Amino acid sequence: MYIADILIFMSILTVENLSKSYGRIQALKNVNFSVPEGAVFGILGPNGSGKTTLLGTIMDILKPTSGTYKLFDEDPTEMHRRKIGTLLETPNFYHYLSGVKNLEIAAEIKQHGKEDINEVLEKVDLTKRKNSKFNTYSLGMKQRLAIASCLLGNPEVLVFDEPTNGLDPVGIAEIRDLMKNLYKEGKTIIMASHLLDEVEKVCTHVAILRKGELITSGNVNEILSNEDMVEVGAKDNEKLMQVLQNMPGKSRVANEGGMIKVFYPVGFANLESINNFCFANGIILNHLILKKKSLEARFFELTNN
Repeated sequence: MYIADILIFMSILTVENLSKSYGRIQALKNVNFSVPEGAVFGILGPNGSGKTTLLGTIMDILKPTSGTYKLFDEDPTEMHRRKIGTLLETPNFYHYLSGVKNLEIAAEIKQHGKEDINEVLEKVDLTKRKNSKFNTYSLGMKQRLAIASCLLGNPEVLVFDEPTNGLDPVGIAEIRDLMKNLYKEGKTIIMASHLLDEVEKVCTHVAILRKGELITSGNVNEILSNEDMVEVGAKDNEKLMQVLQNMPGKSRVANEGGMIKVFYPVGFANLESINNFCFANGIILNHLILKKKSLEARFFELTNN
């Protein structure tokens, strides 16, 4: 007799019917989702969608109007929040002090993490500039120092609000690489962002908000890329359209802007099969390209924006 091992995965955050109102303005409307342990979970939405309100509520900066949430599968307490490193607004670093001195002050305020300072500076690639004054840092370096402050005390979970906001392309790339490295270390990361590209490149899971309402949540690949698309063309596109209508395996065929597009469930598009089917039906293709449905198109489709 064999007994199968049962793996139980913890939910770092579980949000249940969470609502928050400011007078007549409803910032959050019965939001429900769960963040699995070890995920990079993106809360995606345009400005005003409720992302910052949601993070502020989770960290007990704001009180919900109704609904509940749990941290580590338990009712939240201060002990749970001490396991979380947060960057919800620009930290108050002293411009005339060095990076290492600022982290010493941050550790003193948190009452833990002083022994981690050299290690976190190494993680954010600031060891060589640790004795430089904060006001000599680039924007990207300042943000990396802020993340270093979050890492003091070795928290299990990190919560960031728009971590790449205002950075140049180099700074954005640095923060993204840092996020990926922290994920590989086993950290669970919850981050709010309005940048579609950021979520696609960094996150494993996503929740999409629109005007305080949850539109959808789940695995990034499932939510933001639900179709493969193949562009095809031939000398006689009208006849090509007729042939493609009878091709097995496709989801649909469309003529968009003079370009014929064949849609498939993710992973089912096969260029060789398409080419062979068309050739067998008297069509010689002069254009055949596999294109994933763009993240931007899927996001706008979901938010009706």
